[in-house]
Amino acid sequence: MKKVSGVFDLIRLSVGASLLIGLGDYALLKLGEPIGPVLFSFGLLGVCVLGLNLFTGKCGFWIEDKICLWKLLIILAANLIAGYAFGVIFSMIDQSLMPAAEAKVAAWGFSWSFFLKSVMCGVIMYLAVELFRRGTKLGILIGVPLFIFCGFQHSIANVITMGVAMEFSWTFLLCALGNFVGAIAAWALCRNNNPEQSQ
Repeated sequence: MKKVSGVFDLIRLSVGASLLIGLGDYALLKLGEPIGPVLFSFGLLGVCVLGLNLFTGKCGFWIEDKICLWKLLIILAANLIAGYAFGVIFSMIDQSLMPAAEAKVAAWGFSWSFFLKSVMCGVIMYLAVELFRRGTKLGILIGVPLFIFCGFQHSIANVITMGVAMEFSWTFLLCALGNFVGAIAAWALCRNNNPEQSQ
């Protein structure tokens, strides 16, 4: 029974994370630049403050926090399924979001450029969450607009956008892999076991 309850909580907190990222994506599609990317920060900030499960915020800490691989995969699956569903709901709330979403989905493809943009998003996501863990929200408030302005790719946000467009693209798999690689690379390069020690 404990295991079932644990899995339920894992999924529940992952769905909550998808909702918050979805609200950020809604603002981005509705308002565009420069306001949309800034408001998108609300999503990741809410995820971190509330302790929700977002794949792109968790995967960089997979080794450090000893997260079971099956739990990470459940988080990813719940983020993706709930994210797409929220995207569909948002399109029903406001159909004016659909043209921007459709244009975004049409621009994605299986290419090295798309993969590398996903890797760089993973790098920024890891650093934003790590800085939050160390006591500053600036990593989120600056990092989220940074990856959007740079055109980097966030797997969960992309699936939400697919839901808004009511379209589907397997590019989310390449994007999730890139996010994972980027986050782990950033962890390996930037982690400091003694953060208070001067360099």
